[in-house]
Parts: sequence; C-alpha cells; structure tokens
Amino acid sequence: AYERKCRYFCRKTNSVVVCVGYRLAPEHPFPAQFEDCLTATIHFLRNAQDHGVDPSRVVICGDSSGGTLTAAVAQALVNRRDLPKLRAQILIYPFLQCVDLNLPSYQQNWGVPILLKERTLVFGLKYVNLDLGLIKELFKGCHVSEDRRLKYQKWVSPDYIPHEFKTRGYKPSPTHRPSEEICELVESLFDPVFSPLLAEDSVIAQLPETFILTCEFDVLRDDGLLYKKRLEDHGIKVTWCHLQEGFHGTL
Repeated sequence: AYERKCRYFCRKTNSVVVCVGYRLAPEHPFPAQFEDCLTATIHFLRNAQDHGVDPSRVVICGDSSGGTLTAAVAQALVNRRDLPKLRAQILIYPFLQCVDLNLPSYQQNWGVPILLKERTLVFGLKYVNLDLGLIKELFKGCHVSEDRRLKYQKWVSPDYIPHEFKTRGYKPSPTHRPSEEICELVESLFDPVFSPLLAEDSVIAQLPETFILTCEFDVLRDDGLLYKKRLEDHGIKVTWCHLQEGFHGTL
C-alpha cells in the first residue's frame, strides 16, 4: 500500500527512503510495532553513511498510526547520546492521545469516512489488546482518574483548540465519574508510546524540528493541533499544514 508513496517521496525529495515493515497487531501485540520502528531507526542512524546518507540529516515520517509511531520514536531518542540527533519529524494526521475522545474534531467528524470515531477506538483497543466492550465508557471519559485528569488538562483540553475550529459546532462534554476498575484496566492507553501527547515536558522540550499535517474533516485533527501547541510552547520549530478540504487518509 505504501511502496508507491515511498518511491514518490524518494524521487521528489532526492532522498534515501527507508520503509519499515513493522509487525502488525493483533498477532503481534503492542508495543512490538514501536520496538520494530525504534530498532530500524537506530540501525539506520548508526549505518546511514553506508547508504550515502549524512547521519545529521535523517528525518522520520509517518501517517495516522504511523504518525503515532514516529512521534514515539522521536521521543525515545531524545536522551540517546550515542546516536546522531534526528534532523526532523513529519507527523501526518497522527493519533496522539486517548484522554479526551470528545474534542471538537471528534464531535464534528464522528461519522466522516474513513476514520469514524468508533472505528478509531476499535483500532486502538485491538492494538493494546483490550475488550471492545469498554468503548462507551471510554467515550464518556470514565477511564481517566481524577489525578490523571488534573495532570493532563494542561496538555489535552478543548480550551487550547482555536475558536475557528469550533465553528462547525462544539458542545463541552459533561464530566462523568471515573471507574476505578476501568482506570486500572486501561493503564496502557496513557503510555506515551501509545499516546505521545502525554510525554513529560522534559522530553517534549528536546524534540527535533517538526512538520504536522492536519485535515479539517478528521477526528484526529485536534490531536495534531494540541501537539503543535505543546511543541511551540517549548520553543520547537513547527511547520503546520492544514488541509481545509482534507479528510483522514487524504495522503
């Protein structure tokens, strides 16, 4: 599915392009996919010159769940002193958090193909091998403990979504009491490898220059907007492209 895209990038940018054939869930459960991408990236950084590549000019890129993996790999490498620094990361409509599934973009685009709101969570729960019966409770936010809610509200909140992205309709969601049982069950959803938007400030502040692409008709639009804000708040240079007519899968 991606070979033609990779060949296109290769031709148009005059770059060496490496496509990682990481193992897939559910046969290979989380975090095998992240580990494969991290291993491949480290190997390439160490051996870039064998491929005629300047190791100081390596960029990592991914779309959708590949954007999640790209963000997670970039975060995992910030404290590696034994490797060249990444030149940049490219995040194309990435999934970045599972704290608030009622952000404006989730409300506005819940029924927009190809990534319907419910389908997003089905994919996520299959990825971390959790029961799909949890979906309704997750949509209500019952999986977020009070402690987590307090911690994450400074990073994940509709308050940080610019007003122009709320004009198609947005209603603040009622707050539901967290379920202790569900909070314990879904611990993996808050791992920054699964939800890179939840990484600590000390990690975010060291990330490389970033390109983020968002699409108006995409449940994940606001994940990209929130990550853009976090990066910029820490002085990271961000190039942002928003496709006003775009939808998830536009690439």
